[in-house]
Amino acid sequence: MLLTGTSRLFFHNITKVIKKENKRNNVASRIRPMTVLTGGNKVAGSYNILLLGASYGSLLATKIILAGHNARLICLTEEADLINKEGTLVRMPVKGREGLFDVKSVDLPGKLSASGPGSVNPGDYDLAVLAMQEPQYRSSGVRELLEGLAKSKVPCMSIMNMPPLTYLKRIEGLDTDKYRASYADATVWDALDPSLMTLCSPDPQAFRPPDEPVNVLQVRLPTNFKSARFQSDEHTNILRKLETDIEAARFDTGSGMAELPVKLRVHESIFVPMAKWCMLLAGNYRCVQQNEMRTIKDAVHSNLVETQEVYEWVSELCVSLGAAPSDMVPFEKYANAAESLISPSSAARALAAGAPNIERVDRLVQSIAANKGRNLVAVDRTVALVDDWIAKNQQKQGD
Repeated sequence: MLLTGTSRLFFHNITKVIKKENKRNNVASRIRPMTVLTGGNKVAGSYNILLLGASYGSLLATKIILAGHNARLICLTEEADLINKEGTLVRMPVKGREGLFDVKSVDLPGKLSASGPGSVNPGDYDLAVLAMQEPQYRSSGVRELLEGLAKSKVPCMSIMNMPPLTYLKRIEGLDTDKYRASYADATVWDALDPSLMTLCSPDPQAFRPPDEPVNVLQVRLPTNFKSARFQSDEHTNILRKLETDIEAARFDTGSGMAELPVKLRVHESIFVPMAKWCMLLAGNYRCVQQNEMRTIKDAVHSNLVETQEVYEWVSELCVSLGAAPSDMVPFEKYANAAESLISPSSAARALAAGAPNIERVDRLVQSIAANKGRNLVAVDRTVALVDDWIAKNQQKQGD
């Protein structure tokens, strides 16, 4: 699909920004290979983890295998072939160390593999991680894999921005039938058991660098994954074990031992991952403008008063659903973090590239609020802008 002149200019400018950022970090000369020093390859007590999605999913997969567990990525054929041949490479900063470091899956103690969705037996896995964009789960092969996970009773942890409809059923008093229209295809979630579904906030910011192979991922903001517990202690203990093992791993950077950032944190409250809703509505979706896209930093800081109004309105909505105020992230902390987010959000980039569907957390939050008799003009405006871009993109695809 051909991009409009505006979209071509947008992506040209974004590429320039990323290249300048890499140049500023002197990536080419300062990236160092990272060697793992652990207690050796784990066999007893290791988990086999299935991750649906090899882009953002490769970040969590790296954390899993460096902790001694095994991971299988579900992705496109060409991605799987490259990953099986060369492994993955995650580039990230390490606190207290200069520059960025390469973390290569082939050097880590756990085993990483990749394939398409049709060549795995769901019952072979202890945990499934849902790391694709929500509209992708209706695609052929992936839909059937979800059905297989449901039949095999495999616990699933979603790291989507859009919470699976299955997860929303864990919120007491929420009539999820009212929110099916917010999903690209709500039926894909019907067979899954809410007691076997949890949600993990994908707070770390990462991107695939331009002009590099698809098995390379670069971390821009190395914050933590924050997961809610499962309903049962048995399945929550899987998360606790991963949390502990990831925390315990240490690495030789070539100039001393260091911890690798981006940890997994497990919380008792099912509302902790929903703190991301505040960030998405205040920043990510407000990158979408009428004729162009802006960076998350600009979306947040160009009108900080309105940004805070949106952020706190969403936070209050989450509290009305049952969250504790302490489950939410303070606005000041988010605003400070947004200073480093100098690219548009993934949702904005997808729309600018002509995507006919994206995750609609903006519409979901708006709908939940409406059913509680609440609305905010700034949120309504954002939803309308996203609606307009999707309608235009769908019309172009139909032409």
